[in-house]
Amino acid sequence: MAKIEDCPGFETFGADVKEARKAKNLARKDLAEKVNIDTRYLANIENEGTIPSLPVIIQLVKICSLPMERYFNPEVMREESELRQRVGQKLKLYLEQYLPIVEGAIDGALKVEKPNEEAEGV
Repeated sequence: MAKIEDCPGFETFGADVKEARKAKNLARKDLAEKVNIDTRYLANIENEGTIPSLPVIIQLVKICSLPMERYFNPEVMREESELRQRVGQKLKLYLEQYLPIVEGAIDGALKVEKPNEEAEGV
């Protein structure tokens, strides 16, 4: 079994799975059943940094709506700030019906930001 230090890009995989599972209101047992793995094995992935086999990774990424590129092409993800990555991931987990509220908040923040930029000559 691979060790986390041998898999650059997977440092946050377990924590990401756990956060996504909770955001989707899935019990660990339910997610483990969907992926066809033991609940204890999922706990080890989430809490101990166990790196699962590729088929399990693919299933977890799909079910949890995780960004595959974060784990297999971490250089691309490093180009974005950590905060931008976290916000982007949370948006993927957010219920579609509430996204207009988030979009409105972002639009409002952009309008507030714009006058300041114009005043500075940007």
